[in-house]
Amino acid sequence: MRIGAIEAGGTKFVCGIGNENGVIENRISFPTEQPEKVMEQVIAYFKDKEAEAIGIGTFGPIDIDPASDTYGCVTTTPKPGWSGFPFLDTLKREFDVPFGWDTDVNAAAYGEAVWGAARGLDSCIYFTVGTGIGVGVYSEGKLVHGLVHPEGGHILPRRHPEDRFEGNCPYHGDCLEGMAAGPAIEKRWGVKGSELGADHPAWAMEAYYLGQAVTSAILLLSPKRVILGGGVMHQPQLLPMIRAEVSRNLNGYVSAAPLLTGIDEYIVSPGLGDNAGLCGSLALGLAALERTK
Repeated sequence: MRIGAIEAGGTKFVCGIGNENGVIENRISFPTEQPEKVMEQVIAYFKDKEAEAIGIGTFGPIDIDPASDTYGCVTTTPKPGWSGFPFLDTLKREFDVPFGWDTDVNAAAYGEAVWGAARGLDSCIYFTVGTGIGVGVYSEGKLVHGLVHPEGGHILPRRHPEDRFEGNCPYHGDCLEGMAAGPAIEKRWGVKGSELGADHPAWAMEAYYLGQAVTSAILLLSPKRVILGGGVMHQPQLLPMIRAEVSRNLNGYVSAAPLLTGIDEYIVSPGLGDNAGLCGSLALGLAALERTK
C-alpha cells in the first residue's frame, strides 16, 4: 500500500509516503508559513505519489465534527492566516482519496498505539512538549473526541512556589502551555532550553508542571501508558524527574503495579521517537482507507 501522511506542526510541515507496516518510505519538510504557500507545497509533493489515502495530523484547535459547516478547518489558532482555513477541503479538491483528519497529538497517540510504545494496549495518553503542549488520548481502542478534541495543554496547573513568570499563552497566560512549553522556558530564563545545563533549576520547575499534568491525566483517564514526546523532552534528565513528581503527587493513592513498582515502564518516551506524529498520520490514513472497504 501507498499511504500519504501529513504532520502539520506549529513550526514545520512534514509530508511522507509510507506503507501498512508503518514504514515511512519518503518524506519532505518545510516551514509552517502562510497556508496558501504551505498547501501549494503539500499538493506538489503528493501530485505524483499515487497515495491510496492521506492521513492528516495537524496543530489545532481544529473542527473534527463531520456534521459541522467548518469541518476540516483550523479554528482559533493564533497562527497568522490559519484561523478558519479550510485545510481538509483544500486537499480534497486535489485528491480523490479517503482522508484521515485529527490533531497532530492525537495522531501521535494513535501511532504509538499501533506501532510504538503502547502497541498491544487499548489505551494511552501522549503528551507533546515543544513549541506548544498538546495531549492526545487513545482509550478503549479508539481516539477520544467529544465536544471538540482534547486540549490538555491548556489546563491550569498549580503555580510553582518560586515561579514569578506571568505565563506565555495568549489565551490563558499561565496555563500548562503558557508555563511549560518551549517558548515559555526561553522567555522565563532568557535563553532556549537547549542552552540550559542539565542541573539548571529550569528543569525542576518544568518537571513540577509536567508532573501535575501527567498526574491529572492518570486520575481522570486511567491510561495504561503515558508517553512524553516533543522537543523539550529531548532533555534526558527530564523524564526521571517527571516520574518522581508523579509518584510524589499520587502518594500511593492509585493502587496499580505500574505506578507503584514499574513507573519507568509506565511513563515513557515515544517508541517511534520523533516519527510518532508522521507515523500516526500514516495510521490515520490507513484507517480511513480501511473504512471504505
